[in-house]
Amino acid sequence: MPDHRPDRVPLWRHLAMFRRDILSTQPAKLYRARMAEFRLPFLRSFMVNEPDLVRLVLQERPQDFPKSSRVAEGLRLLLGNSVFLTNGATWARQRRMIDPAFEGGRLSETFPAMWAAAQATAARLAPGPLDAEAAMSHAAADVIFRTLFSVPIEDATAAAVYREFRAHQAAQPLMNLGALLPLPRWMPRLHSRRARTTARRIRALITQMTVARAQAIAEGTAPDDLATKIMTTTDPETGARFDTAEMVDQVAIFFLAGHETSASALAWALYLLATHADVQDALAAEAAALDPWLERGDVPDFGVLSKLPRTRDAFRETLRLYPPVPMLVREAARAERFRDRAVPPGAQVIVSPWHMGRNERIWPDPHDFRPARWQESETRAHARDGYLPFSAGPRVCTGAGFAMAEAVLILATLLRRFRFTPDGQKPVPVAHLTVRSGTGIHLRVAPR
Repeated sequence: MPDHRPDRVPLWRHLAMFRRDILSTQPAKLYRARMAEFRLPFLRSFMVNEPDLVRLVLQERPQDFPKSSRVAEGLRLLLGNSVFLTNGATWARQRRMIDPAFEGGRLSETFPAMWAAAQATAARLAPGPLDAEAAMSHAAADVIFRTLFSVPIEDATAAAVYREFRAHQAAQPLMNLGALLPLPRWMPRLHSRRARTTARRIRALITQMTVARAQAIAEGTAPDDLATKIMTTTDPETGARFDTAEMVDQVAIFFLAGHETSASALAWALYLLATHADVQDALAAEAAALDPWLERGDVPDFGVLSKLPRTRDAFRETLRLYPPVPMLVREAARAERFRDRAVPPGAQVIVSPWHMGRNERIWPDPHDFRPARWQESETRAHARDGYLPFSAGPRVCTGAGFAMAEAVLILATLLRRFRFTPDGQKPVPVAHLTVRSGTGIHLRVAPR
């Protein structure tokens, strides 16, 4: 758990804390509050922790609570006009062209690439100290490049994208001027030179990969992977495909969403298992289900994941406690009324997967890591009200099934071969693009 601020702090201190991290700027009472209102000179926001209000915003009337334009201020530099930032008809068109690539049958076709990435991750690990965040970032990036462009992370262009992305994360603060003030579109945004440079390099590298794939598609030599599927899918309403510029935007968000979020969750999962040896040992025993294929050197089909239910539950529990995206920010398109409070048009409406996953009104023992809760019948009701790691409603993450499959496979592969124990200081959760540790997640690895 992060430290929490007192209920009242001076404005300057609140802004300084917010620039460093979202979570520690929130008071502890939000774990039991039904709603909270925040007023700043240029920003008014409402955090909704009541399940009925969360469903209203995300599922019942999502058109009245579009993605906040302020969220885009810090991300558009890299993500352009990607599906993560758009609203309305543009968003709907993009989802119609992206969703088919992540449907169940298609997901099973990406499984061999996931399997290869998981085995490569295990081969890279060695006994001794481990920076779990760096290792899982490398693993998740490898999965994305193998499934999206059919190349391992060792590919020169893939490796360059990965390096530049890590540099961009370090250069881009959570909050810039445009996130606080309603700036006109013509006014320049004050991004740092390093953030602009790394974003430009990433987009140039992705453009290079996208142009090469378009040529291979035209020549009939393109591999049948996610990039080819998305680039050859036509909008059923217009018959159009993504052009190069828009495809670059989508690849950028696939990399951010599919790499950064998975890396965050996997690193926290390894930490939780390292600190709960009994759960770790149970999952290691379950991972023996992979042995027949590993002994033969074969690749199993997607159905092998059904043999790893405890591993899936442990990852679900990790996502409840450490959702990679801690806050979902929407904007009220018209005047509303929440719990007898007036919500003016333009107000920010925040749904917090972090606080909902630990909501003391919903979950028994909300701050405990207890994967067995997912085998209890009442957990289904708790999850309906307070489990939002992939959002909900029309904007639910299209890659949710992909992320679950990838994580379960990587965890089982690693636990089958290695034992993980804590090493060094306890990690401190902080939130920027995703929930990471401000002090790193340091573990020690030993062979089983």
